[in-house]
Amino acid sequence: MTVHVPVRPTTSSRHFGPQAGPDRRSVREPRPPRPERGSSPREGERVRALTRRQIEDRLEELGDLYAETSGGGPWAWNQARGAFMRRLAADVRRPGFELLIAETTALTGCAYGFPVRGDGPWWEGFDGYLPGSLLRLAASGRLLVISRILVPPRVRRQNQDRAWNLARRMQKRLLTDRGAVLGVTLVNRYDPYTVKTLCSWGWRYLEGDTPRTSPLGPFRVLVLGT
Repeated sequence: MTVHVPVRPTTSSRHFGPQAGPDRRSVREPRPPRPERGSSPREGERVRALTRRQIEDRLEELGDLYAETSGGGPWAWNQARGAFMRRLAADVRRPGFELLIAETTALTGCAYGFPVRGDGPWWEGFDGYLPGSLLRLAASGRLLVISRILVPPRVRRQNQDRAWNLARRMQKRLLTDRGAVLGVTLVNRYDPYTVKTLCSWGWRYLEGDTPRTSPLGPFRVLVLGT
């Protein structure tokens, strides 16, 4: 399973010709300060963790959030929604599992993950992809799998580099709450849009990892530092 980033939304653009330069004969007045891009962090969504019981109670609502952000038609929504809910119901029983939600007057996002430990079963899909350095980090309990990040399109397109970007807030909170020094996820090597989105939130390939040196298979590893 990989971090979920929905299909690229369809956008349109309009071309406006170059603006005319200023009239040199007029007196220039100082420009007002440019407003801060996007919403203030004080006006953003509230992020909080749910208990296992609360996750079970809100499973349908979380499934709706997944469907709303997954793209595709109603048939695809139903299929993907069901698969997401089944996997979440299984993951929530993992030791150290944590799920964060973001909300205003309604649910607007969620992210979840769990620690990978050297003395327990590996998260499905990671076998063969983690180098020895990450295996040693996992043995110390400081490696966290971040398996899902569900956010509105605006979070994927705007202010990705700001610390108060919702995706950045949630992924950092997951690492901090679990005392992890590194987050890890798998991405489809043939999905550059997902890779680009995650990298805009601070994720990076492993040092020295290239398409030629990475393990054979459909996935590559991305890591996130604290």
